[in-house]
Amino acid sequence: MSATTRTAASPSVSSGTSALLLLLKMRTFVALILVFAFFAINAPNFLTTANAVIISKHVALNAFLAIGMTFVIITGGIDLSVGSIVGLCGMVAGWLVLYGIDLNAIGIAYSIQFNTVEIALITVLVGMFVGLINGLLITKLNVAPFIATLGTLYVARGAALLASGGRTFPNLSGNPEYGSASFPFIGTGNLLGLPFMIWMLIAVAAIAAYVAGRTPLGRHIYAVGGNERGAALSGVKVNRVKLFVYVFSGFCAALVGLIIASQLQASHPATGETFELNAIAAAVLGGTSMSGGRGRIGGTIVGAFVIGILSDGLIMMGVSSFWQTVIKGLVIIAAVVIDQAQSRLQARVALQQEAAAAHVS
Repeated sequence: MSATTRTAASPSVSSGTSALLLLLKMRTFVALILVFAFFAINAPNFLTTANAVIISKHVALNAFLAIGMTFVIITGGIDLSVGSIVGLCGMVAGWLVLYGIDLNAIGIAYSIQFNTVEIALITVLVGMFVGLINGLLITKLNVAPFIATLGTLYVARGAALLASGGRTFPNLSGNPEYGSASFPFIGTGNLLGLPFMIWMLIAVAAIAAYVAGRTPLGRHIYAVGGNERGAALSGVKVNRVKLFVYVFSGFCAALVGLIIASQLQASHPATGETFELNAIAAAVLGGTSMSGGRGRIGGTIVGAFVIGILSDGLIMMGVSSFWQTVIKGLVIIAAVVIDQAQSRLQARVALQQEAAAAHVS
């Protein structure tokens, strides 16, 4: 009789636990609905078309960074340098638009000017180079990701300040003579009714999702985060995987720096400060585990929407920027706590399933 009672009770406990686990997995969508509903009721003009366009652009900038950050965190790492890469790459783009490369410093009375495509390519390569430095510090010199990227955060920000002596590069409208007049289109142009930067985000997100879910590289990224030693023993090139994720994160950050310089038609070395916090928040809120091995690009995009709507909604309600920082910090803490709860519940469900299978056998 006692055994029968336990057998009958097990499905009930398991179904309740599974329902709670499903709710935790859907937490990002629940948070998005709650945040949207709150600001739709309390923030004036929140539901206007103009505000929707503004929010979508802000979300896109954070989403670029968060996509790169997702890959890094899945491997068990962190990239604190992305905000500084944004500032550095914005200054690189501004310098190339205004001055090109002046060879007078090496005794050659000549300067090289670039068109918009070349400016974008060089800017992206600079961001990827900083990401490569991060990866090499972590894989070749065994520097902890937190320390390595904290160091490059300061180096990249310092380089951005040195580029202009702390001043802004203004009037980045480009020069028709050099083919750079289309530079503002990157951040302000529209294509088929959507901002061009949104099309860029769709392309990057689609490629990232494909890599994560459909390629051996994606499986290796998850394997490294889940069990690095086990991945290495199974033949995964762990160092190459880590190099890739940090280079890709630098690529995403460079795109943001390029877009912001194009939008504002100006670049400032302080651009991108604290952007890494929003990127981490979006990735973690979207279900990426800080312990590595788990995360999805789709969830990160939804997380970026939550952070974007939260930030813009608080501004529209007149909330102090100091309180905005506090609230974002609390969101990150809450996301990590919930992630840990999800991990414990998943382990509990797995144990229940193993016990049920053993009982049936």
